Amino acid sequence: MGSKYNYDPQADILAIYFSDSPFDYATEMGDLIVHFDKKDNPVYVEILNATKFLTRAKESITKSSPKSFSWATV
Repeated sequence: MGSKYNYDPQADILAIYFSDSPFDYATEMGDLIVHFDKKDNPVYVEILNATKFLTRAKESITKSSPKSFSWATV
């Protein structure tokens, strides 16, 4: 399975799925919740407050990237 995603605009939650396996447990790290299977493999990640999280990530990447970096190529 390739990565799949789902965004809920009302809740502002982005879920990124890495596997079709059922999850066994989850660990919360700030605005990230990582769901793992019984073998400790990540199944999917939920990003809470996704708009704010991704805006900050973009700003951080832009500050540390070469000036020739373009988001249009991503």
